[in-house]
Parts: sequence; C-alpha cells; structure tokens
Amino acid sequence: MLKPSLNEIQKLAKDKHNENKKYFDKLKKKTPKNLDYVMQDLHDAEFKKTNCLECANCCKTTGPLFTSADIERIAKHFRQKPQQFIEQYLRIDEDQDYVLQQVPCTFLDAENYCMIYDVRPKACREFPHTDRQKFQQIANLTIKNVAICPAAYNIVEEMKKKMPL
Repeated sequence: MLKPSLNEIQKLAKDKHNENKKYFDKLKKKTPKNLDYVMQDLHDAEFKKTNCLECANCCKTTGPLFTSADIERIAKHFRQKPQQFIEQYLRIDEDQDYVLQQVPCTFLDAENYCMIYDVRPKACREFPHTDRQKFQQIANLTIKNVAICPAAYNIVEEMKKKMPL
C-alpha cells in the first residue's frame, strides 16, 4: 500500500470521516472479542515500516497533555522545580489540562528528533494510541489522529478490511 503524503492525509481523512465515524459507532456497539489482539498486530506491522522521524506531524501540529508525573520527570531532567517548568513551557487548556504553550513542540529539533525523548510525556510515548487496550473506547481520538498521523490512517484502513462490521 502506498503511504499517503502529509498533504494528502488531511484530505483523505476528511473524505473518510463519515465512514470512519459509522465504523467506530458500530465497533462500540458490537466490539469483536479479539479487537485488542488484532489492533496490536496491525499497530506492530505498521510501525515496522513507518519511521516517525520522516513525519513528526504529531509534534508539529498537536500538543500532548502533560500529567503531573510527566511534569515532575521532565522538570527533574531540566533540573527545575515543576512550577518553573510549568511557567516556562505549559498552559492550562479548556479541559483544565496542562498542554504546551505553543506548537510545534518546543522540544522538536530541525531533524524531527525529540530533545527530551527519554523523558517525553506519556501521551507522546503512546501516540497514536492504536495499540491501546479497549481500543473501541478511544474512537473519537482515533478519528482525529487519522488526520494527523499517516500510520494511524493506514492502521484504521487495514482494520476496516480485517474486521468489516
């Protein structure tokens, strides 16, 4: 399968939005018993052939949510107090979560490497969440991620083929 370019991904995701929404609505109503196993396989297969450094669109266009554990860990890495880290890099969003003050991510370098990779937020470590347990519970998030991440797009397309509903 050809990998869609970043320019194409948003258009393709938009074209498939209603189809994906219907698919995930059905998935929530009647979840296949083996869903998490199938998703793990699809996720692993896609990420064997995907190099996130070629894209980094997630880091360029969306900001992760920072948990208190993330803040403590990253602040320690910078030898800062958590409050200093918060004031320097974060803001509180409409859901009362800590997020980056701006995107692209402050910690993304010119070669798409994460400068805090070893201590990066949990949300970054788990993105695009396509190998998450109880995958059906994050349908809305997945539909959003399909428009951001070519790998997530491919995984959902494969999922629809492997598990027609």
